[in-house]
Amino acid sequence: MRYLTFRDLQKKLGGRGRTTIYRDVELGRLPKPVKIGSRLYWNEADIDAAIAAHAA
Repeated sequence: MRYLTFRDLQKKLGGRGRTTIYRDVELGRLPKPVKIGSRLYWNEADIDAAIAAHAA
């Protein structure tokens, strides 16, 4: 299992802005992040699944 930082997630999503990414999380288009320590991380497999679900 690999976790993505916010910057990794931005790169994976083609440079989307912070507000857009968090809006997509709120609307359920992207999975919620996991808090580890004081930072947020996203499970890469969940992100890939969300991208595939919305691409179809």
